[in-house]
Amino acid sequence: MTHQKPGDFGQARILIVEDESIIAMDIAMQLRELGHQVVGQASSGEQAINLAQRLRPDLVLMDVQLKGVMDGIDAAQTIRSRFNLPCLFLSAFANDSDSLTRAALAAPVGYLSKPFFDHELRSVMEIAIRQLDQ
Repeated sequence: MTHQKPGDFGQARILIVEDESIIAMDIAMQLRELGHQVVGQASSGEQAINLAQRLRPDLVLMDVQLKGVMDGIDAAQTIRSRFNLPCLFLSAFANDSDSLTRAALAAPVGYLSKPFFDHELRSVMEIAIRQLDQ
């Protein structure tokens, strides 16, 4: 990752995995405004795994609910085990204890409940990227 001026957090190459294209475009815009590079977008777990293998992003923003057979948690576990890439979960189902338990097993670098504000995304991204730099 490249770094900005002191006191600012590093730029990251990010893969967005979100099954709703409007939400994915909004997240991509927010990430670019924060200085990050969006290297790709996927709407299914299978597509996410293929793009992660090909693009090798610094971080994967992974929605828990996805199109297709595989959900985001299974995709994140596969991406982490095969490519050792960190994932940050996005979910509209913050109160689903089964999903939270499964998500924790995937060892995410963060978890963000949708809908979220720009400053929440910035905070979670900053924490995740600082973890990556260590």
